[in-house]
Amino acid sequence: MAVFKPFKAIRPAESYASAVAALPYDVMSSEEAAEYVRDKPFSFLHVDKAEVDLPAGTDIYSEQVYLKARDNLNKLITDGILIKDDAPCFYIYRQTMNGRAQTGIVGCCAIDDYINNVIKKHELTRKDKELDRIHHVDTCNANTGPIFLAYRSQPGGGAQSLTDTVSVITGSTSPVYDFVSDDNVGQTVWVVDDPATVEKISALFASVDNLYIADGHHRCASAVNVGLRRREANPGYDGSEEFNYFLSVVFPSEQLMIMPYNRVMTDLNGLEPAEFLSALSENFTVEKLDSGSSFSPVSPHTFGLYLGCEKYMLRAKELIIPSDDVINSLDVSILQNYVISPILNITDPRSDPRIDFVGGIRGEEELVARCKTDMKIAFALYPTQISELLAVADGGLIMPPKSTWFEPKLLSGLFIHSLS
Repeated sequence: MAVFKPFKAIRPAESYASAVAALPYDVMSSEEAAEYVRDKPFSFLHVDKAEVDLPAGTDIYSEQVYLKARDNLNKLITDGILIKDDAPCFYIYRQTMNGRAQTGIVGCCAIDDYINNVIKKHELTRKDKELDRIHHVDTCNANTGPIFLAYRSQPGGGAQSLTDTVSVITGSTSPVYDFVSDDNVGQTVWVVDDPATVEKISALFASVDNLYIADGHHRCASAVNVGLRRREANPGYDGSEEFNYFLSVVFPSEQLMIMPYNRVMTDLNGLEPAEFLSALSENFTVEKLDSGSSFSPVSPHTFGLYLGCEKYMLRAKELIIPSDDVINSLDVSILQNYVISPILNITDPRSDPRIDFVGGIRGEEELVARCKTDMKIAFALYPTQISELLAVADGGLIMPPKSTWFEPKLLSGLFIHSLS
């Protein structure tokens, strides 16, 4: 059963919420972040990517970056831009994008639930990325970015009662923040400080069997590692210390939207376009599209192709779609196993420089633009479904790299969890 507890959030004073809130650290480069914060002194990027306040070329993994992040965070608190709640609270966080809303509960998960697989994963993590956030969290003494989690809603169960409870709160109380962020997403937050409601939410989570990491595997692993380090440094810990928990936002799975994670490649592995299309026809039906048509797939096991200013739609033949293999039936796996690896000879998409990945939020226009600049060929995929993600996690399996792109992104700076 899941442990989910309230906490005393460090968060923006009401009038500063929109000025502080920022996209997460890993969706923009240091150069993009430095340009973005040029006239935004309160942006949380000064904490999450503190190299923006240091000389250009500073090693982003150097100790001075982490120390600058700590100093910037403390200054926001000292200056009254960030405040801390007096009592442990939950928070309701709603994001509205293109008319679709997802509403989650903000609180703290137990690191033991991550270790014991009550919180299920579907991605591998890289040690270098983990170490970066470990140093950041440890130096700032805080979880500065929430982990994006999901739960299954089931009629009559505790999970459904959570969703119903959230609806009552948002329908009967006024939000503390309500603004539209720079990425044109509505951001609305309610504070849940009524002790009886706080206790009810905690009790309802205790009846939820599992939580699932949707996005933020590296931040989650890092937060857990910091907690374990603090335990080693404090052998007399009793489990109530804040370092035993990490900041999370938990959404009902049916509200979440996954966008495709598309692929672009630099070359055809020595093949002429006609030879490449012929090779594809062994396992796919290949249909050439009109120049004005969209090549974004609208159903599973279909793939849009952009090659030489021409558009195609590929449909996987039944013989290559396994019926009893949750990993190899994913569209990202089919494309990798039957096109990218055997035909284009890109066997390790994590490291091969000939392949790049483009989030679906950028649209097929970005794929066309890449093929007119640094790439030769583009594939548009049908998005992985949330049900597929949950099935992979339930099976203790690992998704292929770059399988999911969640939108909207959770903003950083609206909730900070102090570890002491």
